[in-house]
Amino acid sequence: MRKSLLLFTLLLFISAVFGLTAMSFIPHGYKMEEEVIVVNEPVEIPEPVAIPAERIVPIEAKAKLIAVGDIMFHMPQINAAKTDMGGYDFNPVFEHVKKYIESADLAIGNFETVTLGNEYGFSGFPRFNSPIETISALKNTGFDILVTANNHSLDKNKEGIINTINEINKQGLINIGTFKDNTRPLVIEEINDIKIGFISYTSSLNGLDSLLSTEDSYMVNKFNENNMIEDINALKKEGVDVIIAYLHWGFEYYREPTEAQVEFGRKLLEWGVDIILGSHPHVIQKSELLNIDGRDKLIVYSMGNFLSNQRYETMGNSYTEDGVMVEITLSKNSFDDTMRIENVTYIPTWVHRYRNQNKLKYEILPIEEILSNLENYNLSNDTIVRMEKSYNDTINKISFDLEIQVAE
Repeated sequence: MRKSLLLFTLLLFISAVFGLTAMSFIPHGYKMEEEVIVVNEPVEIPEPVAIPAERIVPIEAKAKLIAVGDIMFHMPQINAAKTDMGGYDFNPVFEHVKKYIESADLAIGNFETVTLGNEYGFSGFPRFNSPIETISALKNTGFDILVTANNHSLDKNKEGIINTINEINKQGLINIGTFKDNTRPLVIEEINDIKIGFISYTSSLNGLDSLLSTEDSYMVNKFNENNMIEDINALKKEGVDVIIAYLHWGFEYYREPTEAQVEFGRKLLEWGVDIILGSHPHVIQKSELLNIDGRDKLIVYSMGNFLSNQRYETMGNSYTEDGVMVEITLSKNSFDDTMRIENVTYIPTWVHRYRNQNKLKYEILPIEEILSNLENYNLSNDTIVRMEKSYNDTINKISFDLEIQVAE
């Protein structure tokens, strides 16, 4: 019994000593860790919550295009551009509209002449041949695509077609509507993930069709429904988002499109064209914003003359002095790839012809901007009155109600 008591006392003493020793090694301010008990039970992970499609805000890709009508070079314009060094400078003609053209992602206009070569001499109406400097000026202004399918495509035979394409390509520009070989390559431009296909056709060659043999008929796109459908379908196969058709059609100096134009325009839209840009009448015609099968469609029947010598003084028709820059903003929905025409803006222009030191000068004026800053320009009262008339004539003719019409 005594031995047991002594043994118990000894064990108690040892426990006390070692317990105090262990406690003495715990730094001040720290606590001993508590025992963690691990329970092997499955952890429930919540199911992902689907966000309703209507709450997803899609990113929209955008592309801004600008289009103009007929760009012509009559002999008075060519003579006016001649420099003291013997060359030609057309850059000043576009000085006031350059910033508008450059601001677009892509700019297009109808090059209604040919450039056979400066060595062959120059001519105006009825069979044009213009200096190659006309193309470099358009390049410097900011144009990207020049339409070459028009009633003057054959003014200098097939050689004129080939040399014009070559000169356009030398400037890094693209032409549509005429071809050097029968492969007839498609023109597709991609802007900010939006693929745009371009086609162009002319309804007339001024009776010069016979200058092309049957084998060479591919060189100019003339109106032909089968060919148009084939080209449209080819662009669809390439997966384009938008198809733009630039048409040289209608009757010269008619301020309203013909019934045939309206009917044919609707056909093209139904076949798959989204935007029709018209030229040839040399005057402004109306435009329409339509909805066909749930898709926005635009027809601008005629954009008038962007540049020419046609005017009241030369032909008794002041409407030939008027043009318009059509600015189109396209929008593509990243969620479902649907396309829409977000905005259409019309910027009326007027060709100002005047004399400086007894020399004829030409310049294209953006009317609204000029009229809003008259203090910066030395313009006569007569010029201002003519510009105001031009502006009103253009806006009253081309503008449409922003409510989209549903085609029947």
